[in-house]
Amino acid sequence: MNISQEFITVNEIRQVLGIGRSKAYELIKRMNKELEAQGYITIPGKVPLGYFRKRPYCSASDNEQ
Repeated sequence: MNISQEFITVNEIRQVLGIGRSKAYELIKRMNKELEAQGYITIPGKVPLGYFRKRPYCSASDNEQ
């Protein structure tokens, strides 16, 4: 994963969490709904990397990358 990027995609979430494609899409959809509720504009299939790193399922080692 390129650290300078601002968004994380489905395939990158799959790699980080070791999950399948449908579960990764489900997580992105959930995070995007949370962001929309806070007034943010979202992009289908992507989520801001900083927001992803704040989520409980993202391990501390992933946050250090």
